[in-house]
Amino acid sequence: MSRRLALAAWAAGLAMLGASLASPAVADVTLSTSTAPDGGISGRLGGLMGVEMASLSTLSEMRLRRLGSPYVAPSGDDPRIMSVSELDGLTSPRGGDEWHCLTEALYFEARGEPIEGQYAVAEVILNRVDHANYPDSVCDVVNEGTGRRFACQFTYTCDGHPEEMADARALHRLGHIARIMLDGAPRDLTGGATHYHADWVDPRWSRVYPRTAEYGVHVFYRQQY
Repeated sequence: MSRRLALAAWAAGLAMLGASLASPAVADVTLSTSTAPDGGISGRLGGLMGVEMASLSTLSEMRLRRLGSPYVAPSGDDPRIMSVSELDGLTSPRGGDEWHCLTEALYFEARGEPIEGQYAVAEVILNRVDHANYPDSVCDVVNEGTGRRFACQFTYTCDGHPEEMADARALHRLGHIARIMLDGAPRDLTGGATHYHADWVDPRWSRVYPRTAEYGVHVFYRQQY
């Protein structure tokens, strides 16, 4: 190839490269990779940073809630769903054994969840009380299977750790939620759910029962038989 032809080919290549970089169709992550200094480790790091920024920009509202724990839900039309500050401002809640068992279950199962998620766990427990397949008291539902390997229904009752409720503020809030639910508040958040699991596990029954709701890291289901 003559020197003139080589220079012409080089100029044409530069023109094509300039057009491709100027095109709006090129994604940001592609640009960050292609413009890294040496195309080696710097290029790979540039690409990873671009992917990370792209994923953060498309996070769903539910996933964003999980980044900050606990999530403080705003008050809505439902007077049950109070904010953390509203619950904190109430006088200390009181109750008997059923209230204590429900409060304890909410503390160990849901204290880091959004307010709706805490009510949702309470609904599951009370739905089980009313269901023919489960005991007819809160304490018996919560402690069903406790002491038998792989038989407990709520993990905290058989994890080998003492049930010490040291977070006084969380205990205060959850005691009020338990009181409100035991006093007959509507159970309309979970569609009659009797089961839930954390979103990082996949229990066998989750492929059988219909999914009814999701709050925080918990996914809720309604038993069909």
